[in-house]
Amino acid sequence: MDATKRPVSVPAEMGRYAEKHRLFQTMQGILESLLIHKPDEPIDFLIRELKLDNLDVPKILILGPPAAGKTTIAMWLSKQLVVPHISPETLVASDWSSLAVEAQEYHDRGEKVPDELWAQLIEERMRLEDCLCNGWILDGLPETRELARTIQAMGIIPKHTVVLYAPDVVLIERNLGKRVDAVTGEVYHTTFDWPTDETVILNLKEPEGISEAETSGRLMEYHQNYYGILQSFGKQMKLVNADQPCADVFSQVLTYVQVPPRTAAPFSPRILLCGPPGSGKSLQAALLAQKYGVINVCCGQMLKEAVADDTKLGELIKLYLDNGWPVADNLVVKLLSERLSKLDCHVRGWVLHGFPRDEDQAKLMLHADIIPNRIFFLNLSADTILERLSYRMVDPITGERYHTLYKPASTEEVNRRLLTHPKNTEDAVKIKVDAYFRLAGDLENFFEDAVMVNADQDPQTVFEYIESYIVQPLPAAQKGL
Repeated sequence: MDATKRPVSVPAEMGRYAEKHRLFQTMQGILESLLIHKPDEPIDFLIRELKLDNLDVPKILILGPPAAGKTTIAMWLSKQLVVPHISPETLVASDWSSLAVEAQEYHDRGEKVPDELWAQLIEERMRLEDCLCNGWILDGLPETRELARTIQAMGIIPKHTVVLYAPDVVLIERNLGKRVDAVTGEVYHTTFDWPTDETVILNLKEPEGISEAETSGRLMEYHQNYYGILQSFGKQMKLVNADQPCADVFSQVLTYVQVPPRTAAPFSPRILLCGPPGSGKSLQAALLAQKYGVINVCCGQMLKEAVADDTKLGELIKLYLDNGWPVADNLVVKLLSERLSKLDCHVRGWVLHGFPRDEDQAKLMLHADIIPNRIFFLNLSADTILERLSYRMVDPITGERYHTLYKPASTEEVNRRLLTHPKNTEDAVKIKVDAYFRLAGDLENFFEDAVMVNADQDPQTVFEYIESYIVQPLPAAQKGL
């Protein structure tokens, strides 16, 4: 970028490189680690942090009352995401730590393990290579606000915190039927999840502390500590109702943890709206520009402005428009590149509609480094398109637009003078619709990460759906089972 020239033109690859390689998040993460750990050799520490390359690894906390299903959900997540599962049981059973022996002694005496010891065990476990490289799922800890604050001070900060909840009556009943596989640690239930394998049934045993009185006492203790934990992790918490089938609970939790947490990283939306004529692309682009200040780039309007400005490129485009020909793709892409490389588009972002209309145009656009980071297809049936467009009318005196069904003229006098634009006649609309649907399939396949939106609903509902995909990070790709 040459700051001495005006207007300032920013190379498109600058923002994309920073966004693709998560430079802001990387710097933020290593600086946070530096401030938390305060190493004696900060340069060496930063180099080790960068070599770990673990910015995107899962760091998940599963909390909830007794019998809410924390362990089951955590174990399923561990298998799905290939992430180490850490729980009080696995920490105490560790054969690699002298602290685990000390914790086991507390258990043998029937005493609670002190928060300080839990914190040391958790920290020691998370320093192992599998947690550093792959992330972790911590299940059932912390149980108090003090332990939550302690592990946060150690730099153990989850990206996602899931809190399961259910009525106490349900939890007590569920706990009474709990059984654990002594070999694998899998949790089963005498009513809801009884194994079919006879070998597994023989390995099942009734865990300690599941009587009604013991469960009630633990529930009371949980409720006393819940609000303190809520204060510690409130910003990252997701409440999930555990009083439903376990598969449904897991599905909700998995969906939540696959969406990266929001960060303070600068983000310039580069939005592409595709869809047939009449699907509402112009309206949605205007709503986005109005609310978020992104630059509204309408391809058709941009061509007309280029001609009106009497530029060299505009003179070439004028020949096509005057003769009623489609403007050459290379001219459109060149004009788009000039507009989208301006400083306002880099700072505020942009929303583009009206181009591309086929796969070849899309390839040409990407070849010119015009790469959107949010792509939406506004889908609409041919009959609905015909209804939307062929009933449009315009007042030749005021220029006001009307629709016979949705926005009729307020007076008979206005209604009598309304005219139909030649491009909105039924025959003209059918030609445009047929042309779109001939090419739409290839274009959708080319943009395989695009979000499909049902445009046959209230425009505000469509806008809110599009908005949700813009303000939130995109979900991570799901690994195969």
